[in-house]
This record gives sequence, C-alpha cells and structure tokens, in this order.
Amino acid sequence: MTYRLTKDAQGWPVLWTDRLMLRIPGADDVEPSARFWASERSHMMGGPWTVEKTREGFDDILDQWSRLGFSLFTVTRRKDGTAIGGIGPFYPSGHPEPELGWSLWNAGDEGQGLAHEAAVAARDWFFDTSGHRTAVSYTDPANARSHRLCERLGATVDPLAPHPYGDEPTLTYRHHAGGQA
Repeated sequence: MTYRLTKDAQGWPVLWTDRLMLRIPGADDVEPSARFWASERSHMMGGPWTVEKTREGFDDILDQWSRLGFSLFTVTRRKDGTAIGGIGPFYPSGHPEPELGWSLWNAGDEGQGLAHEAAVAARDWFFDTSGHRTAVSYTDPANARSHRLCERLGATVDPLAPHPYGDEPTLTYRHHAGGQA
C-alpha cells in the first residue's frame, strides 16, 4: 500500500506516506497557496490568481469534499508540518470527469519526489474508495514536469479525452486504477 489511512476529528481521510501527510485543506492553507497562485510559477495552470480567486478555489475544494467525498488534499511535510502543496483528485463544475492534479507551492520543494509520493497516495486512495476506475490530468503542452510526473504515475496520453478548456491547447493524460507508480 502506498499510504496509511487515518481520519481527522471530523471523520475526513488523512493519508500518511513516508515523508508526507495529506489532509483536508484548512484556513491556514490559503496564504501559502495564494503566494503560489499569485506567482509566475502558476502560469501553466491558469494563474496568476488574486487572493480572492484563491479563496474561491478553496471554497470549491471544500464544497467538493462535502458533496463528493473527495477533492484536493493539502500536502504537509511530516517532519515539520509545513504545508507544501495541493495534490489529489478533484471534479470542478464543468469538467467532464475527475482530474488528478498537483501543485507544489515552493520551487524549493521540487525535484525531491514529493509530488510523486503525494500523487501516488492520493490516486490510490481515490481509486480504492470512490468507485471511479479512471481519472485524467489536463496539462499545458509546455509543462514538461507535469508530463514526466504523469508518465511516472503510469498515465498515458489520451488524445480522445474531452477537456473543459475549449480551444486552449491541452494535453490530457489518463490514469487507471491499478496504475503503476
């Protein structure tokens, strides 16, 4: 198993990996997330965003947790509890199917396998508990890091998958339950 499952005081899932804890987002996560979304680092994911748009995004994530029983997790380092990103399955209004997405909020956390570790746990938990057998990752064609992560997760390009971005160039990867890490 790629994660250990516990529950928080409200009964929401908490996923544990060797180095990380994945939990439901909280109010304290808005500020570090907003710094990422306001930066140029978010440009391949629809950013930069205002703080208000980041808060709206958090509200949508929490709404998905309430309605669907899944959405993005806040990823924290076990060694110090620092929130470092948002990773997991989510299903925004207007999307044709659930998406597995990720963002590490600080460039210094990249290149250590943290996104992979969290994405494997979130993906496996999603497939273990949701009844879904596939999910997609919509990526900017220029986002080589996301492409490598998708491929490392065992996902393959699905040129026939619909996406919610109209004519905007999008490379869609398909994840399958039981996919390789």
